[in-house]
Amino acid sequence: MILGKFGDEDELLFEIELITADGLEIPIDAVFDTGFSWWLAIDNQDLAALGWTYLEQQTMLTAQGEAEFDIYLGEMRIGGEDFDIPVHVGQGLSEILLGRQWLKNQKLLVDMPSKLLTLG
Repeated sequence: MILGKFGDEDELLFEIELITADGLEIPIDAVFDTGFSWWLAIDNQDLAALGWTYLEQQTMLTAQGEAEFDIYLGEMRIGGEDFDIPVHVGQGLSEILLGRQWLKNQKLLVDMPSKLLTLG
């Protein structure tokens, strides 16, 4: 089970590690976004240091309208477990996002009155 925390505006935050192509582990807080359909989304400015492999481009409908995303094969760690996943890379993403794909094999528990947030 992965413990999360609530942000200043009640964002659902989980610490993850992005793993570069040469094995460097970069710990960051990611926002769990139930409106995002895929695994992970990052801003294109965050991509440069990672060295991940480009796969394809995809057009997606976002809250701001249609947007182009480059899809990379990325590696990350969450809850001590490593994952190789497709990562959506776009412009103007203010946060690193975890999406609904995690809910296919993890249970999200959000109990704000008790300040309890878990994934797993």
